Amino acid sequence: MNNSKQLECNTDNSEDNSSEQYQLISWLFLKLLSLIYFSAFLSIAIQITGLVGSNGILPLGEFLDQNYDRIGVQALFYFPGLFWINSSDFALQFIAYSGCITSIVLFSGYKKRICLIILFVFYLSIFHAGQTFLTFQWDSLLLEAGFLAIFLTNSPGKLIIFLYHWLLFRLRFMSGISKLASGDPSWANLTTLNYYFETQPLPHMGAWYFHQLPEWMLQAGVILVFISELIVPFFIFLPRKFRITAACITIFIQLLIIASSNHNWINLLTISLCVFLLDDRLIRKILPANILPVESQVIVKSKNENIILSFFSVLILVTSITVLIDLFFIKNMPRVITQSTIYVRSWGLGHGFHVFPNMQTQRHELQIEGSYDGRTWQAYKFKYKPGPLDEAPEFIVPHQPRLDWMIWFVPPQHPEFSYWFNRFLMKLKQGSPDVLALLDENPFEKFPPRFIRVQVFQYKFTNFAERKETGQWWKARYLGIFPNVMPRRP
Repeated sequence: MNNSKQLECNTDNSEDNSSEQYQLISWLFLKLLSLIYFSAFLSIAIQITGLVGSNGILPLGEFLDQNYDRIGVQALFYFPGLFWINSSDFALQFIAYSGCITSIVLFSGYKKRICLIILFVFYLSIFHAGQTFLTFQWDSLLLEAGFLAIFLTNSPGKLIIFLYHWLLFRLRFMSGISKLASGDPSWANLTTLNYYFETQPLPHMGAWYFHQLPEWMLQAGVILVFISELIVPFFIFLPRKFRITAACITIFIQLLIIASSNHNWINLLTISLCVFLLDDRLIRKILPANILPVESQVIVKSKNENIILSFFSVLILVTSITVLIDLFFIKNMPRVITQSTIYVRSWGLGHGFHVFPNMQTQRHELQIEGSYDGRTWQAYKFKYKPGPLDEAPEFIVPHQPRLDWMIWFVPPQHPEFSYWFNRFLMKLKQGSPDVLALLDENPFEKFPPRFIRVQVFQYKFTNFAERKETGQWWKARYLGIFPNVMPRRP
């Protein structure tokens, strides 16, 4: 072959040769990425028709029609995806489950570039189809990480490694700087972790135990968060020892989050991005030799491929820097820059990140109830969000139940969340099977209720003594009927 050569994996690789230095790193990352893609596609596949199917909460067909009527053919570019061709329930599930299958093929190592292109196009389609249910940072993080991976299948050069470093830097540093820029008092006085474990969207059992830690340890944890997000990210661009240190600290933080929180697969993806802070020499020392590939193929990139990568690199860098400036330094950017940034981000590239810039200090739980006569009420039961006080919060990583998660955003009573929530209540009154399938228990199996009401409770974790006495993980205080209660703030 004119443009390729075979290279044995041995310990004599030159550290100055980026192709040799990151061959095993790229191989390992693609294996991890395939598992994360599989988790993401499977998670959405089992709930997508209830969320955005024809009888779902926010039907995709209506969304596409409204945007096409509003902005015409531009809608195809601002909301790119395969569902412009067919937005049926079958198409939604076909794309989601096909993503699972393609992830398995990618893990096997067969036709990696084709698989990565398919996975990116499929997830970009679902990203826009999901509307408000898929507007989360982990979705855009997966899109950019998956897009860059398309250029990893050949020899990983310095530019693609830098772009992964830049992605990880943005994720960590922007999350830290957003905490400072928010002015949230709990971050300023180091009390954030006094509330976080109890008030996060979907805690699991580990959160209860972390909540019982003494205050000095919780305050030390906040300091560790600031160090890991504001200082450690700069190690990414320093020599090898600093990069390895950054990887160790970041991975440690992510493991702590997994031990205390249900944050789907974002922490697993962050850990996967950390492998680019390592190199092949270290991977050979860490991983057993029998699982490593015997040989790898270094393929020199074509001139066209380098041009394409350089073009997208400029788009990602300019867009992400613009987002950073707009978020934290200069408001009201020129319209042409803002529109260009929105356009690039609509294709899954150059997004900003701001993990938990504000911390909730109270947990408001919504109990949705139905009635045939307006006097006798029965409660719907969700699969994962807190409900019965004696039920232990469940560990569900890497799954993300989008409905349960989104309910957490309703108590502040912002209009953008009230809209979909009202649609959800309407679907319960209509008895939509697809929407009801998102719940754990439907007390109205014969026919839907005539009346729906939403009661609000403030939930708090019990302590060791209270749980020993009552067997309960939570204690609750009644607040009133939604929305006739004080909105949760922030």
